[in-house]
Amino acid sequence: MKYVLLIHQGTAPTPLDPEAWAALGPDEQQAVYAAYQEINQTPGVTPGLGLQPPETATTIRVEDGRTLTTDGPFVATKEALNGYLVYEADDLDAAIALAAKIPAARLGGAVEVRPVMEW
Repeated sequence: MKYVLLIHQGTAPTPLDPEAWAALGPDEQQAVYAAYQEINQTPGVTPGLGLQPPETATTIRVEDGRTLTTDGPFVATKEALNGYLVYEADDLDAAIALAAKIPAARLGGAVEVRPVMEW
């Protein structure tokens, strides 16, 4: 079964926030890079893409045939989606185990594991 692992960055530092990233120290920064490299090389993983910050988003709704746009998502920034990957795994337990290796999950964020609908 395929699972999408949705990475919610939360308060986890990223290189896009130089001050928070520097607080990790060089060894922890290298550990984060190494963890993502290992995850992306895991058999069954299709690396996804990182996303720009939530404030760059535009939310679209259609009401009564009119397209309505709103700047940003309707979530708190700390809850916003930061990236994703797809993992073809034997079962949910394997997907959970991989999600637990994603640095954001231990550094203040979360990873949502969701099965992909296959038609």
